[in-house]
Amino acid sequence: MEENKEISALLHLIDDPDEEVFSTVSERIVLLGKEIIPNLENLWENTPAEEVQERIELLIHRLHYEELQLDFREWHRKESPDLLDGALLVSRYKFPDLQTSSVISEIEKFRRNIWLELNSYLTALEQVNVVNKILYSYHKLKGVEISYTHQEEFLLNKVVETRRGNSITNGILYQYLCQMLDIPVKVVNIPRQYILAYYDNSPDYFRTTTPEHKIHFFIDPMTGQVYTQKDVDNYFTRINVTPTASHFKPMNTRKIVHFLLNEYAKCFDDAPNAYKKEELVRLSDILVA
Repeated sequence: MEENKEISALLHLIDDPDEEVFSTVSERIVLLGKEIIPNLENLWENTPAEEVQERIELLIHRLHYEELQLDFREWHRKESPDLLDGALLVSRYKFPDLQTSSVISEIEKFRRNIWLELNSYLTALEQVNVVNKILYSYHKLKGVEISYTHQEEFLLNKVVETRRGNSITNGILYQYLCQMLDIPVKVVNIPRQYILAYYDNSPDYFRTTTPEHKIHFFIDPMTGQVYTQKDVDNYFTRINVTPTASHFKPMNTRKIVHFLLNEYAKCFDDAPNAYKKEELVRLSDILVA
């Protein structure tokens, strides 16, 4: 942003020791929008005082966060929001300048490799075996247990880059690839699990059967392992939960991204990062408004 007298005065007041003055200055800077970020970055580079640098960093973060809220609202308003776009919006919380083209290009490689081995004569299980072979054997995607001390395993761009994700991010990647390939695989609402289901998506079958009877089998996105309905029934028995139809209905895209945001927020339970947890929860609230 081209610097004028007002901007120069605002930048000069960032180091004012009076918190009330700084608060007023901050509000005015945020109103100027993300275009002022280069000015703030230049000021940071030329400011030796760590306390002032921290103030500048918080201002830059706040400007990025304001923009991210607007983008989440726009995504939420769409009639059919895109799953990949939603997951990459979550990544932008940590990587506000994320260039999504490289992520999309890499995912397209996955899709193309899978597509080359598919044909219309494959059974449902054979299709999933192809997806598993390409993802886990050829591209070496690794599944790890959910750990709130490993933030980047909740961020799809890093999962694609490092080939290492938890069940949520691996599941989102798996579902998105299947969506692009017209394979009817979606996440289901099984308690304490993030697990995918392969649905029979013929219109007549969908109208006349209960949700669990529309499912051919279940898929663990950590490894691609396939489970039967009996396996899942045994799991419900083990956790002492009575399964209902709602457990076997596919989660919609908004709920998936809402869940990802809330799980990612759990990475910031310590006091210094409490504001990050609050911000992520506020983002998730946008998706249920």
